[in-house]
Amino acid sequence: MAKSLIRNRHAVNKLYGLKSQLQAVSLRIQTLKSTQAMADAMRGATKAMRVMNKRMNLPNMQRILMEFEKQNERMEMTSDMMGDAIDDAMEGEGEEDETDELIGQVLDEIGISTTTQLASVPDMPVAAAAQQQQQVPAMAEAAAGGGGAGIDEDLQARLDNLRKT
Repeated sequence: MAKSLIRNRHAVNKLYGLKSQLQAVSLRIQTLKSTQAMADAMRGATKAMRVMNKRMNLPNMQRILMEFEKQNERMEMTSDMMGDAIDDAMEGEGEEDETDELIGQVLDEIGISTTTQLASVPDMPVAAAAQQQQQVPAMAEAAAGGGGAGIDEDLQARLDNLRKT
């Protein structure tokens, strides 16, 4: 009976070992099935990509995209022109005054006084003022009898002034 008990214990241990080996084999089979399913999915994706690459005509796609961009820009310009036309048509005389008044209120609220800062600004553009300053001596020279040389000097002075700015 003792021998039988020991044989039974060894048989149970062997069965546990066999059970764990069978579980390991089962896990390996399951892993192989998963790997096979992944390979099949990748094969299908590769076929789909190959078909799409054959159907895709890159030069045609670029031409379509360029045409789309051109038409989009044209539509945007038309939309801007229509918006400007509508704004011009809807804008009344009083709106400009109201806009200036609102801007003045906002500037007053933040503490900027435009009247004191604009008093020192010249009434004409800087280039026109510089040109006018140069014309006075040139006219005096021409009146003094400078002739053709005075015109060349005047043009040279204007050119030098433009280069400075």
